[in-house]
Amino acid sequence: MSRLILLRHGESAWNARNLFTGRVDVALTPRGERQSRDAGELLRALGLAPDAAHCSRLRRAWHTCALTMDAAGRGAAPVAAVRALEERDYGSLQGRDREAVLRELGEAEFRRIRRSADARPPGGESLADVSARLLPYWHTRIAPQLTAGATVLVVGHSNSLRALAAHLDALSPTELLGLELPSGIPLLHELDPALRPRRRGGRYLHPAAAPAAQADPERPLRAGAE
Repeated sequence: MSRLILLRHGESAWNARNLFTGRVDVALTPRGERQSRDAGELLRALGLAPDAAHCSRLRRAWHTCALTMDAAGRGAAPVAAVRALEERDYGSLQGRDREAVLRELGEAEFRRIRRSADARPPGGESLADVSARLLPYWHTRIAPQLTAGATVLVVGHSNSLRALAAHLDALSPTELLGLELPSGIPLLHELDPALRPRRRGGRYLHPAAAPAAQADPERPLRAGAE
C-alpha cells in the first residue's frame, strides 16, 4: 500500500498578518517553524517517516519540508523543490488584508475568487491554472514513487494542495468550495494500486483536525490566509 502525506507549510509572516500571500516569498514565523518540526516528530512517532519529499520552491514551503524531514529522521532523503507545487498567483490581491478584501467584495464574490475552480483574481491564477501546472508533475514524478511503494511527503500551499486533493478525491464543485487545509498538520492518504484513496478525504494525523472532504462549504472563509 502506498502512502501519500500532504502538508501545508507552517504559519508564514503574512499568514500571521492575515494578508494574501500568493507568490510572494515570505518566511515562516517561529510558530510555523514549530509546526513543521512537530509534524516531523509526529510522522516519526507513527512510523510514517517519508522515503522522499516534494515541495514548492517558495521558502515557507521548502523550509517547512526541511524541518519536517529532519525531525522525522529523514534529513538525508531525496527532496525535490519545484515550481509545480508553488502557491497560486493572487495577482493584485497579493499583500492586501483579507478582511478588507472581504468587505470590499462581499462574502459571495470573496468565496468565489478564493475557492472556486475557475475564478481568477485580477492578474492572477485560478485553481484550474494551478492544477494545469501541478498534475503533469504528479503523474511523472510523484505517482511513480507511490506506485513503487514509497511513503511520499508533499509540502505545498493552500491552493496547490487543494488542487491535488481535488484530483485524488474527485471533488464536486460544492465540495471544492469547502475544502481548506490547515497549516502544519499532516494529511495521510493511503492509496490502492491505482493510486485511488482508500478513504476519501484522507486522515489528518491530529485529533483536532477534521477530514478535508468533510469541510463545511457554507462556513465563513476568514481563516487561513494563502
